[in-house]
Amino acid sequence: MKKDIHPNYRDVVFYDTSSEFKFLTKSTVETTETIVWEDGKTYPVYKVEVSSNSHPFYTGKKMLLDTAGRVEKFNKRYAKK
Repeated sequence: MKKDIHPNYRDVVFYDTSSEFKFLTKSTVETTETIVWEDGKTYPVYKVEVSSNSHPFYTGKKMLLDTAGRVEKFNKRYAKK
């Protein structure tokens, strides 16, 4: 196998900002922030807005979307002039 072509997998904490949920996994994502995990070690942290802990498909909760506003924005943007 060729050398130096494989990504560098390392332990990274993913932090769901909407639900305050954190999980530790292996990833190749590059981050500049760090966090102290439950085991006392410092790991790089990557912030996400949605995870399985906050996504409506996995939680079963419905999200209220402003569909009327979105349709109006679409029509305004792409209306024939």
